[in-house]
Amino acid sequence: MKLFELIDNKKRHMVEYRKVLSQKEGKMNKQTIAVLGPGSWGTALSQVLNDNGHEVRIWGNIPDQIDEINTQHTNKRYFKDTVLDEKIVAYHDLAEVLKGVDAVLFVVPTKVTRLVAQQVAAVLDHKVVIMHASKGLEPNSHKRLSTILEEEIPEEFRSEIVVVSGPSHAEETIVRDITLITAASKDLKTAQYVQTLFSNHYFRLYTNTDVIGVETAGALKNIIAVGAGALHGLGFGDNAKAAIITRGLAEITRLGVKLGANPLTYSGLSGVGDLIVTGTSVHSRNWRAGDALGRGEALADIEANMGMVIEGISTTKAAYELAQELGVYMPITQAIYQVIYENVNIKDAVSELMSNEFKAENEWS
Repeated sequence: MKLFELIDNKKRHMVEYRKVLSQKEGKMNKQTIAVLGPGSWGTALSQVLNDNGHEVRIWGNIPDQIDEINTQHTNKRYFKDTVLDEKIVAYHDLAEVLKGVDAVLFVVPTKVTRLVAQQVAAVLDHKVVIMHASKGLEPNSHKRLSTILEEEIPEEFRSEIVVVSGPSHAEETIVRDITLITAASKDLKTAQYVQTLFSNHYFRLYTNTDVIGVETAGALKNIIAVGAGALHGLGFGDNAKAAIITRGLAEITRLGVKLGANPLTYSGLSGVGDLIVTGTSVHSRNWRAGDALGRGEALADIEANMGMVIEGISTTKAAYELAQELGVYMPITQAIYQVIYENVNIKDAVSELMSNEFKAENEWS
């Protein structure tokens, strides 16, 4: 059989497979969703929700970007070749975007999550399901994002918070590549609502009630991704990549368990899954930032050229400080902190890691 015939057969089988999946999917009545943050991930998730037949409203504070989404149906800052459905509407006014919605999805940078939550609380006038799909720890307080949302949005206006997290690149989700992630909430029924809200033939969610585990995994893997990129930039190979991912997962788990997480969460989609996708791919801005550091670029130049928030940079500081406070052994995080915030030479930091005290693989301190 010729090559083009094999390819054609594969495409036909995939179409049939997707039809079968679509028939099996649970259906949900049309919901109205406010997506706060028109970045790459917010835009990709908006498309998923729109594909599922929901009314999607995107809110942002850059007028030109909002106007582009509404008039050109594009978001070229992040996706040059993607045309969005005309039914996806963008808004400048927060009160308008929240009017009558069923659910609100926060997809804003960690450092402004509290501010945006305060703005939402000031205008929200009915109870909604609150979700977030951001990954990080709040600077200074070291708090998880669900904690911030709980503090700022009155309980009478919100559900238990649902964390949407897992191994996912917006660049692949936007072209409807197969993606599996997690919906985590202390309330299983609310997590199941979000699972049904998003899931379709290419995008599938699994529920979890370990919010601490899912959030810490999503935040801390960005630090390890910076380190993995740095090793690549320095010229190290696959052996080093495997080392930093596995030992990085060990220290992520140590901190998460200290905070009350279930260790099994870290072997799932939001744990090792997210760490693999973020720590090995050029799609990852954290990996790219680390790669540039390894090649000798200055951090200020890297941040200026990235054009997007590099969550791993600020999370490194928060996690390092939290680990010091709790007495948790996190040598990779400490090394990356020293490179970023104490101007330690990156090669010296790697040498220091390799000369650390010998330990058993499963030691927890």
